[in-house]
Amino acid sequence: MPLFRLDASIRSEGSHSSQIADVVLEEWRSMRPDDRIVTRHLGKDPIASTVWPLAVNAAYTPPEQRTLQQREAVALVAELTDELLAADAIIVAAPLYNFGVSQHLKTWVDLIITDPRMSTESNPLEGKPTVLITARGGAYGPGTPREGWDHATPWMRRIFADVWKLDLRIVEAEFTLVGVNPALDEFKDIAATMRETAEATAREYGRAIALGDGTAA
Repeated sequence: MPLFRLDASIRSEGSHSSQIADVVLEEWRSMRPDDRIVTRHLGKDPIASTVWPLAVNAAYTPPEQRTLQQREAVALVAELTDELLAADAIIVAAPLYNFGVSQHLKTWVDLIITDPRMSTESNPLEGKPTVLITARGGAYGPGTPREGWDHATPWMRRIFADVWKLDLRIVEAEFTLVGVNPALDEFKDIAATMRETAEATAREYGRAIALGDGTAA
């Protein structure tokens, strides 16, 4: 049962979303030690934003008339989509950047949407168990000064759950800048509790997707 993991953090070390994704993966490995794991790190190996328009234009160009760049873009689209289609479960680690989605993740999603296999009426990804981990430096929940400023999580939920119809579970970690930004020092205890909750949820979801539990959260 292969698993695909995607990381979108620009940090090679110290990424909170990646650390919590590690917790999900540890639970998976504990129950499926022999299963294959495929990984892609969009921060360490970013996809150029210029690839997307090449892939879009290639879709309207006869194969024999495509430029070399268009053919390379189409090949990359197929590779990215193959990774998802081959997986029986998916982990995505995606932090909040400037109140929105990572540009690397957006490019990845845009490219996969151009794959002809993703435009069929029978969605090939429907029902795949998926854990999305999102980390936010501050707090954006109800009643907070920046309630509603998180424009990434609703978009990711729309793509993964509503468009791709993945069996989606979301782990949310907040106040990850506590200990980094002195203005947030007063929230140290709250941040610690939130982290504990996020890691406990990650362990639960890691076990659930390993067992094939089809109950999304």
